[in-house]
Amino acid sequence: MPFMGKFLAIAMLSLAFTAMAGAQAPQVEKNVSMKMALMIIEGTLEQCTKDGYKVSVVVVDRAGNVAASVRGDGTNPHTMEFGRLKAYTARTRGQTSLEFKNLTDKPENAFLKQIPNVVAVGGVSGAPGGEKDEACANAGIAKVAASLN
Repeated sequence: MPFMGKFLAIAMLSLAFTAMAGAQAPQVEKNVSMKMALMIIEGTLEQCTKDGYKVSVVVVDRAGNVAASVRGDGTNPHTMEFGRLKAYTARTRGQTSLEFKNLTDKPENAFLKQIPNVVAVGGVSGAPGGEKDEACANAGIAKVAASLN
């Protein structure tokens, strides 16, 4: 192919890609704002403190990345990472981490525990048991529930 022919083919291909890209609207997704993440953390800590639990709270965004986190007073160091994994599990699975635990307790679903970075334990991190952790997390989510629709 002579030089001019190659140039013309490349130019036409470039125009085609540009036209295709221009025809697509940008993707618009709802995501957790910093203020919303802080409200969730505040509500969670309020409930856990009231119940006598020392917890760490991690809120992840739509992509599963940490949006905000707080290591509660008197918590063990591992609670931050464990809280992140629980939040990531809930986000990527579309269910609470306690629901995921209950699902994977069934032998036919146990293979799901092999998904990288998911944990089958409920709630935030630090209360004595997944159900108690989850009650705290639900209190935090209730603070912003009206904004989630």
